[in-house]
Amino acid sequence: MMKAYLTATAALALMATGAYAQDRNITVVLSQNVDLVDPCMSARQNVGRVVSENVNEMMVEFDYVDGGLKPRLATEWSQLDDDTWQFKLRDGVKWHDGTPFTAKDVAFTLERNKNPNLTCEVGGKYFGGMEFSVDIKDDHTIDITTNPPSPILPLLMTVMPIASATATPADELTRKPIGTGPYVFDQWNVGQSIVLKRNPDYWGEQPQVEQATYIARADSAVAAAMVQTGEADIVPSIAMQDATNPDTDFAYPNSETTYMRIDTRTAPLDDRRIREALNLAIDREAMIGTLLPEEAQIASQLVVPTTIGYNKDMKPWPYDPERAKELVEEAEADGVPVDTKILIVGRNNLFPNGTETMEAMMSMWQEVGLNVELQMNDVSVHNNYFVRPFNQDGVPTLTEAMHDNATGDPVFTAYVKYASDGIQSMVVNPELDKMIADATIASGDDRAAMWAEVFRVAENDIIANVPMFHMVGFTRVSPRLDYKPTIAANSELQLAQIGFR
Repeated sequence: MMKAYLTATAALALMATGAYAQDRNITVVLSQNVDLVDPCMSARQNVGRVVSENVNEMMVEFDYVDGGLKPRLATEWSQLDDDTWQFKLRDGVKWHDGTPFTAKDVAFTLERNKNPNLTCEVGGKYFGGMEFSVDIKDDHTIDITTNPPSPILPLLMTVMPIASATATPADELTRKPIGTGPYVFDQWNVGQSIVLKRNPDYWGEQPQVEQATYIARADSAVAAAMVQTGEADIVPSIAMQDATNPDTDFAYPNSETTYMRIDTRTAPLDDRRIREALNLAIDREAMIGTLLPEEAQIASQLVVPTTIGYNKDMKPWPYDPERAKELVEEAEADGVPVDTKILIVGRNNLFPNGTETMEAMMSMWQEVGLNVELQMNDVSVHNNYFVRPFNQDGVPTLTEAMHDNATGDPVFTAYVKYASDGIQSMVVNPELDKMIADATIASGDDRAAMWAEVFRVAENDIIANVPMFHMVGFTRVSPRLDYKPTIAANSELQLAQIGFR
C-alpha cells in the first residue's frame, strides 16, 4: 500500500513538473516568416525580434523605459579623444559553444558588419559612411576609432549584436547563430518555426521563460485569435481592428514612420514637380481612423518628434489633388514622360492594413494623372528593390517602407536614407552628403540644428520621399504573462523581460 502511495505521489510530481515546464514555454506569433537569422541582419524587424538580446547581445543596451544607456557586454566606456572610445568588456562571459567572449569577437563583428560581400543591414543601415579601426589592449579592453569621429559611438553600439569570431562565418550569413545571450538558438524549421531555449550557463540572471517558439501568421485576426484561445502567448503586431480586448491588447507609440521612397534618379520621378504631386495627391487625413489607428500622426519627415533634430517647422504635405494635377500637366508639357509606368513596390504585412493603404494611394495617384501599378511582395523580393544593389531594371519605383528610430538620433536615419552611398538611398546630392557628414560629427545644440536642416532639405527641397504616418503599434499578450510592451517591441522582444502571473 505504501509503495502504491509513493508511486502515485511520484507520478503526480512528475505530472506537476511537466505542467510547470510547459507553463514556462511560450509561443510568439510574427506577421512574417523569418527568412534570415544572422545577427547582422537584425535591423530587419522579424529578425531582430528573435535574435537581438535573446541570442546575440549588444555591447551596450538602450533603456527604452527610462532612457539612457546600460552596460551589457561592455561594463563601461570612455572617450579617449575626438575619434576614439575605449570599452571595458564583461569578464567571464562564454559563447553558447563554451568558448570565452573576448575583444577579438568585437573586432570581428565590426569588420564583418562592413563586409561588402555580406551587405549586412545593421552595418549598412547604422554604420554607412563610417570606417572602424581597433586596438585590442587585452582580452577585455578594446579601443575603437571611427572615421569620421562619432561623439555617440556608445549609442551606436546598442544596435550591433556581437557575433562569435570562431563560430560565425566571415563571408556568408550564418544559419545557426551562436551568441552569449540568455537563449540558445535551438531549431529552425524554415518557413514553419524557430525555437529558442534558455541558456543554463548564461552570465546574467536566469529568465523565467524556458523556451520560446516563433511561428508566423500573415492574417492579424488569426494571430490575435490564437492568443485568445490559448494557442499562442504574444503577437507583437496586430491590426487596430483586432485590438478589441482591453485585458490583453496594448497600444504603444512604436517609433515607426511609414513612407514611400521615391526613385529620384529615374524619369518621370527625377522631376521635382512629379515628386511634389505624389505628396499633394494623398489624402492622409482620410486614412486616420479607417486604415490607420486614430492615434497615428501624419508625418512630415522620417523621424518621430522625440528624435534629436526633428524639424518642428516642417509641416505635413496638404491634400491638394487639383494642384497635383496641374504639376503633372506642367511636367508633361515640358516633355517629362508622365505616362511611363511607375511600379509601386509594396511589402506584405509591413504594417496592419498595409495592402489596403497601398491600394488607396495607387488610386489617388491615378486620379491625378500618373500611371502607377501596385506589386505586393514578400520581404525577400521587396528587399531586392529596397536595398542596394537595387533590382530596378530601369523601371521607376515607389517603394513602401517603414523606418524605426527608437534610439533617438538621426545618425540612424540620415545616411542610410539620404546619402548618395546610403544602402537604402535613391538620392544623389553631394551638397546633402556634406550636410550629413557635418551633422554626424557635431554635438549639442549644433547637432540638433544641423540635423533639422538635413531633414528640411531632403524632404522639402529635394522631396526624397512621400512621408505618411508616425505609427502606433498594437500588441496582444496572454493574461498568463506579466509583460507590457514598450517602444522597443517594434524591433526587439526580449524574452528575459517576460514573467508569469
